Amino acid sequence: MAKDEQSIPSVWARPRREREQPALSRDQIVAEAVRLLDEEGIDALSMRRLGSRLNAGATSLYRHVANKDELIELAVDAVYGELPLPEETDATRWREVIARIAHGLRATILRHPWMAAKLGEVGLAYLGPNMLRQTEHMLGVFESAGFPLDEADQAMSTLVAYVLGVTTSEAAILSMIARSGQTEQEWVEHLWPAAERAVQDYPRLRARYAAQRGRLSSQADQDGFEYGLQRVLDGLQSRLG
Repeated sequence: MAKDEQSIPSVWARPRREREQPALSRDQIVAEAVRLLDEEGIDALSMRRLGSRLNAGATSLYRHVANKDELIELAVDAVYGELPLPEETDATRWREVIARIAHGLRATILRHPWMAAKLGEVGLAYLGPNMLRQTEHMLGVFESAGFPLDEADQAMSTLVAYVLGVTTSEAAILSMIARSGQTEQEWVEHLWPAAERAVQDYPRLRARYAAQRGRLSSQADQDGFEYGLQRVLDGLQSRLG
């Protein structure tokens, strides 16, 4: 292995190890890691814990991944493989395609809340094959709409930053509710009196909380996400004028 490859701490920066064991493949390891992360959260992930779930020793896992960071890179890319790649032959309908992608990314992160906190910490995750396919697809949609390739890249980055920014907060709430052992309805009902007391001295916030009483946070989040998404798309569409 070249020295430069050794110095870059990413699973995507070195050749894949081919010492596969018939009884345990890298895909099996990654799939079980995703299940563990979904069920127990990022703090529960360790090579020893994962090996126990796979009925294998940690040494067996190290034949396929060098460390926990590489495992998380692979898990993130596996989750990106769930994202839809909606096709549309009419370039004038680019907003609909991009909106479906944005909603798909949001839904995927909310199914895997651990991912929101890790996306900024996973090194060269953008070199994963599933993320590369998603990136190429989005660039193609923007380019077909009329954006030069360099601006298509900026438009894509702006959209993804919006989705991740909003969804990170949503995922944090979902994780908090899951740790509480309550349903979302129960959690909201228990939180609401404290929230109303907190905003008593702030008339605008008090009015907003009164208007939202009884609504689940997920309903409000969906509405807020759609509003912001359409304003981002409005801004991008103005660039095509």
